[in-house]
Amino acid sequence: MFEIVYKKVLNPTVTLMDIKAPLVAKKAQPGQFIILRVDENGERIPLTVAGYDREKGTIRIIFQTVGATTYQLSLKKEGEFIQDFCGPLGKPTELDGLENVLIVGGGVGCAIALPIAEELKHRGASVTSVIGFRSKDLLILEDEFKACSDELIVMTDDGSYGTQGNVCAPINTMFANGKKFDKVITIGPLIMMKFVVGAVKPTGIPCDVSMNPIMIDGTGMCGGCRLTLIQNGERVTKFACVDGPDFNGYEVDFDEAMARGVMYKDFERHAYEETCNLFKGVN
Repeated sequence: MFEIVYKKVLNPTVTLMDIKAPLVAKKAQPGQFIILRVDENGERIPLTVAGYDREKGTIRIIFQTVGATTYQLSLKKEGEFIQDFCGPLGKPTELDGLENVLIVGGGVGCAIALPIAEELKHRGASVTSVIGFRSKDLLILEDEFKACSDELIVMTDDGSYGTQGNVCAPINTMFANGKKFDKVITIGPLIMMKFVVGAVKPTGIPCDVSMNPIMIDGTGMCGGCRLTLIQNGERVTKFACVDGPDFNGYEVDFDEAMARGVMYKDFERHAYEETCNLFKGVN
């Protein structure tokens, strides 16, 4: 059992938790993920490590309530426990040798991008961050990004905060003005990452994306997290849990990944509604 030692609601659908997991915290690095079960009858879900404190032995997770399990998890309080918390899994984000990096985060994907930006800053790199949200009400982690970024640009679709527009707008302006980076790292909705990759591609700057497909065991055995890369004209199957979750954005078949990502959308909505009804009035 793993204790929830800290909980904070970041916006109406996004929750932050620090989980006591000393062995995981001892090894965790930016870009890796964990798999948890809320209770002994729960499903396994992957969540990317949003931070860690090796001295306190805690792992930070930030998740959006989108299905039955994340809804159950959001109801948990400080001092309560999670059944299983396994990790760290996946490969850490490659950061060696980077001196000038553009980080692009969208929505809850900013929670994954933040520890990468923090680690780059810790290593002495120059960090430019662009974070985007649908509206001000969904904004998260602005102060944390300010603390680790040499420049921070906040975008909102509706213009209710920061600058109106999507994250590609400032990226295109930067490149038009001759701005150079060693690498671009983008994390967020698949459609956002697809367009960021498209904006970066003409520059030839390496562009990494963090993939979060359907996942069950997290060890490469189930094949649920498979995705297709196009390498030298050939279609190559990779598994996000063991080969990633970071990949060369220029190689990812985003259209296939988006189609696979909505395969269980109706089932997930039904399970979410059933769970909401089950727990209604309990907390």
